[in-house]
Amino acid sequence: MEPTKLYILWTNDNLDTSQHMVFMYAINSMMKGWWDEVTVIIWGPTAKLVAENKRIQERMEVARHVGVKFSACVACARELGVESDLKKLGLDVIPWGPPLTELLQNGEKLITV
Repeated sequence: MEPTKLYILWTNDNLDTSQHMVFMYAINSMMKGWWDEVTVIIWGPTAKLVAENKRIQERMEVARHVGVKFSACVACARELGVESDLKKLGLDVIPWGPPLTELLQNGEKLITV
């Protein structure tokens, strides 16, 4: 069986959505073996939420501990003035437009929240 990868495009900066969908599903996916890899792509207003909210940062550490990967859109981070903050949190901050397009064109598994 081929390894399974899931990408979660996280664009919603609502705290309840973050807690009860993004983190809940990503963490459980890794802990219960639903997916071999889970990558959360931080896009749009979520970049500012991650940079400024300690509770979100703590949840990210829990998720990282079980193997969830995180990366952020550099254009969004720059426009929101949080690029250096995200880098200080150890995030890959990259231009996500081309890789996201490739994921979509290749039919990869993607959830958009």
